[in-house]
Amino acid sequence: MNNNEYRVGVNRGLPVGMGYFSVSFGFGAMAVSQGLKTLDAVLISATNLTSAGQFAGLTLIVAAATLWEMVLTQLVINSRYALMSLALSQRMGEKIGLLPRLLIAFFNTDEIFALAMAREAPLTVPFLLGLGTLPFIGWTLGTLCGVLACRGSGMFVVVHPTYYSEVARSRPTLRSIFTAQAPLRCHAVACRSPPFMHRSPYARCTSLISRICAASAP
Repeated sequence: MNNNEYRVGVNRGLPVGMGYFSVSFGFGAMAVSQGLKTLDAVLISATNLTSAGQFAGLTLIVAAATLWEMVLTQLVINSRYALMSLALSQRMGEKIGLLPRLLIAFFNTDEIFALAMAREAPLTVPFLLGLGTLPFIGWTLGTLCGVLACRGSGMFVVVHPTYYSEVARSRPTLRSIFTAQAPLRCHAVACRSPPFMHRSPYARCTSLISRICAASAP
């Protein structure tokens, strides 16, 4: 593996990973408030890496929907990735095997696709794997932190998955990820909440995290 290409990919994916952390924080809090176990919520994020699909899937799980309803919903929500993968495959600078192809397809989200297509140089396997590494870690770790925060504070979380992330057309900055892209509206209603929650029953938990990160980012 070309380590230089991998490092470039990791560097490009850092802002996306930071942004994914705040989005998945809301998912983790919502999942545990709906009765999911910590391990279940983390495994969902670690094996899916899709925001709209996970929120919709969680809603169907809670509603005890049928398997066919789940399959149809996920097919409609995630069908765009098939077209994105086709476009991405046309930019590959080298032939790749089945396993790397599957990993790249798994990492292919809206933001990662945009960053990959914005690169003028040919796309390589190390670059694409590096591009997806930190977003994957941020998404999974954010879910875990959301679960732990919700359990620790006793919050009941109602999440409106208004995901109005604006796809980056070039290499984004950390500040743009947390401000201009404001990834999720998450209103948390505290049941056994700390004092500041009593003064403000509706707390935008993920928006707060985004603003804190934006204030500290370059």
